[in-house]
Amino acid sequence: MIKPYIMFNRECEEAFTLYQKAFDGEMLAFQKYGDMPPNPDFPVAESDKDLVLHVELKLTENGVIMGADGKRTLADAEKVHISVELDSEERAQKAWNMLTDGGTVHMDLQPTFFAKLHGSVKDKFGISWMFTVR
Repeated sequence: MIKPYIMFNRECEEAFTLYQKAFDGEMLAFQKYGDMPPNPDFPVAESDKDLVLHVELKLTENGVIMGADGKRTLADAEKVHISVELDSEERAQKAWNMLTDGGTVHMDLQPTFFAKLHGSVKDKFGISWMFTVR
C-alpha cells in the first residue's frame, strides 16, 4: 500500500480537519509534538508542542494519507498530486466544494470520456488533488 505523506508548515491540523470533513474520513492516528516523551536530543519548543507530529487519515476504503508539521518552510510540490477515486458523484462534489474554497482549480470537476466526473484542484494549503468518479 502506498500512503502519501504530506509535510506542512504549522497548518497540518487545520488541513487534515478539512480533509476529514471533505471526505467523511476516519482519523486513524493523531499525535502532537507535545505528546512525545522529553528527549534532550530532540528538544521541542513550547510554541511547537501543539503542532502535529504525525496524523493518518483514511479517505476511502483503500486510501490513506499521512502528514505532519515540519520545522522548515516547504515549497509546493507541483510534481505530486493526490489522486482520489470516489464511489459517488455526491461524495466527490462535497469534497470538491470544500477543497476548492480558497484553492485554485486546475480542471473543473466535470464528465470526461474516461470518467463520470474528473477534475483537479490545488487546495489553500498548496496540496494538489485529482478527483475521479468512474
